[in-house]
Amino acid sequence: MLKSSPFRGRRGFGMNVYKNPLKQDWANIVRRPALDTLSLQSKVRLVLDDVKHNGDSALKKYAQQFDGLALDNIAVTGQEVAEAMSQLPSELKQAIETAAKNIRKFHERQLQPAEVIETMPGVLCWRKSVAIEKVGIYIPGGTAPLFSTVLMLAIPAAIAGCTQIVLCTPPQKNGKVHPAVLYSAALCGVTHVYKSGGAQAIAAMAYGTETVPQVYKIFGPGNQYVTCAKQLVQLDGLAIDMPAGPSEVCVLADDTANSAFVAADLLSQAEHGTDSQVLLVTTSEKLAAEVEAEVAAQLALLPRKDIASGALQNSKVVVFKTLDEAIELVNSYAAEHLIIACADAEFIAEQIVNAGSVFLGNYSPESAGDYASGTNHTLPTNGFAKTYSGVSVDSFVKKITYQKISQAGLQNLGKTVELLAEFEGLDAHKNAVSIRLRL
Repeated sequence: MLKSSPFRGRRGFGMNVYKNPLKQDWANIVRRPALDTLSLQSKVRLVLDDVKHNGDSALKKYAQQFDGLALDNIAVTGQEVAEAMSQLPSELKQAIETAAKNIRKFHERQLQPAEVIETMPGVLCWRKSVAIEKVGIYIPGGTAPLFSTVLMLAIPAAIAGCTQIVLCTPPQKNGKVHPAVLYSAALCGVTHVYKSGGAQAIAAMAYGTETVPQVYKIFGPGNQYVTCAKQLVQLDGLAIDMPAGPSEVCVLADDTANSAFVAADLLSQAEHGTDSQVLLVTTSEKLAAEVEAEVAAQLALLPRKDIASGALQNSKVVVFKTLDEAIELVNSYAAEHLIIACADAEFIAEQIVNAGSVFLGNYSPESAGDYASGTNHTLPTNGFAKTYSGVSVDSFVKKITYQKISQAGLQNLGKTVELLAEFEGLDAHKNAVSIRLRL
């Protein structure tokens, strides 16, 4: 059993506190909440197959079944977009535009011109980024319309040069898409918007329907049904951005951290959903106790406190004696978001090898990256930050390599290719060079 600190559960809001756990027990600490994936896959596969075979009628059926909406049209009309533009407060429009400007500025710098490399005289090689023509972006609705995700996905898609950007999102109770989602979509170059959510929306973009065009790659976060649907359509040959699950944050803090700031950061992630997870790793038992008190106080004031409370049940505080141990656990956890609230934040950041996005110092809240600093908030979760990057312009392109070899260049390279092909027993490969060298 893990050794708990004396203040575990003292305030009753659910976070589990561990003091100097043995390394053999770390796997239990970094484990995410488990899901019944087999049961989930069976349910989602039925939805995918239904949409694949019945198209728009299946989408309308699920809108009625899950959302209580009788939709005449799945596609958002130009009139609906115009109405949304007029309904949105000017202050919010300005905030969206500021965020879009920062996100665009950061992502535009990711474009790299092709560089021609002469590997030997007469042998030229280069690599070129070519946009994925048709991409789909899923924008969750549910308890919160994530219009910020429109900016995070549509802007790099547009920068990359994708010619068709298809957006699916669940409509509101009035049957319309949230005005901020439509405004953001219009601002960022989205070409098609459809009123569909959940696994059925992923199926529509993956297979196409009478109304929704088929795409080549699907992006965007979502609940467990959306995540499962993305993973299943990937088995059918469609590309997805990354394996992703419920959102998470890890805060690495020492005794210089501000406990109120840390608590606010933990709660900002916990309010995403009851299946979210937050983790505090610290070298200060005093700070851990202060954060516990702050979380309880701030939680009581949150409109989404019931959701945040649910997430805190899956969340943990870990106290270590040494910073080295704390860093090692943080790398093992591989958080989607990592906040380093320590005196030597930049030095510590150089030792971080597994994280989706890193926030340095007491004044870099994860909320800034979620909305408007410029970095992308579509990030790997569930430990996939060990092997996956967050969304970038690169996510919306494929890299094609080229080579151009002159006659003299083939004379320089040919003998090497002939010898390698001969020893692999591929005589036709050898002959493709030899026949040219004989001219």
